[in-house]
Amino acid sequence: MKKAVLAIEDGHVFEGQPVGAEGESTGELVFNTSMTGYQEILTDPSYAGQIVTMTYTQIGNYGCNEADVESRRPFVAGFVMRECCFEPSNFRATMSLPEYLQKHNVVAIDGVDTRKITTLLRTKGAMKAVISTIDFDHASLVRKAKESPDMAGSDWVKEVSVREEYEYDPPEVKKYRVVAMDYGIKLNILRLLREAGCSVVVLPATATPEDVLKHQPDGVFLSNGPGDPAALPYIYPVIRALIEKHIPIFGICLGHQLIGHALGGTTYKLKFGHRGGNQPVMQNAPGQVEITAQNHGFAVDPNSLNLDKVRISHSHLNDRTVSGLEHDELPIFSVQYHPEASPGPHDSRYLFAKFTKMMDDAKAGKW
Repeated sequence: MKKAVLAIEDGHVFEGQPVGAEGESTGELVFNTSMTGYQEILTDPSYAGQIVTMTYTQIGNYGCNEADVESRRPFVAGFVMRECCFEPSNFRATMSLPEYLQKHNVVAIDGVDTRKITTLLRTKGAMKAVISTIDFDHASLVRKAKESPDMAGSDWVKEVSVREEYEYDPPEVKKYRVVAMDYGIKLNILRLLREAGCSVVVLPATATPEDVLKHQPDGVFLSNGPGDPAALPYIYPVIRALIEKHIPIFGICLGHQLIGHALGGTTYKLKFGHRGGNQPVMQNAPGQVEITAQNHGFAVDPNSLNLDKVRISHSHLNDRTVSGLEHDELPIFSVQYHPEASPGPHDSRYLFAKFTKMMDDAKAGKW
């Protein structure tokens, strides 16, 4: 039987079976607690540069298809499972998970102790790792893991963003004109904006304020994305320029963190991050709890913000980190989680309605 090896920078090594592409890949080793949605996880650009460990024991039961993707291709650096299903049972499946991984050149390992891996990450924090199907020397692999790039300080946004702007499928009734900044945008975000009556043009992450303003947007959406928000100084001035124009802005995940920076705040790296479809968040004003989907390894530092003008609208109930921001004087709000996902299943969809109301208010001259 063929062999695959997962080696972590702290010296832990796990041997298993290869279930994806042949080769070797390095990245930051993280874990996701979702029981389903593995294809959406694989194709979420926010995972660029990361090796994802699934904590649920059985992955791949319902196979894969080309309809349930969140972007143009998988962006994960590697995939780790306890038990991968080779014979899926679902009428929508067009291929098995191993076939999908091989087709898209994702290096993956099966048959390893994911509980132990998760315990290590919970104890020590996210660490660098390597998966290999070609090098089985433990010392060599640990050295490669140690020498691989750190996630902190890394700009992965330019890797995942589109190179040219494009118009997303417009709705029949166009109520709003929205510019969506692609830092690693997921397709379901675009679908929900369309359902809300938004005609959306998607711009690359390197777009200038002039690139945005030429479309005369009613609002601007700042998307999710990978890497360290502190490593993206070319984006903050763009957001500040849009803020000065009093254009309604809605940000999620990385977009939320970038708003924090644009408003003068800072971000910091979490020990092991929040990744999964079962993250409890409190709306602070009404005291209402949402079950959210999250995927991030950094958070906004509340002590770095001017809290006389910027309100912490949402808080993560597990560790009290900032999960949402709202400006008291400007049309800006953001959340750290993914309202386009469906863990609740629709707990967070109100945010898109909030965005459209903000654009209505701006048209009426409120801002």
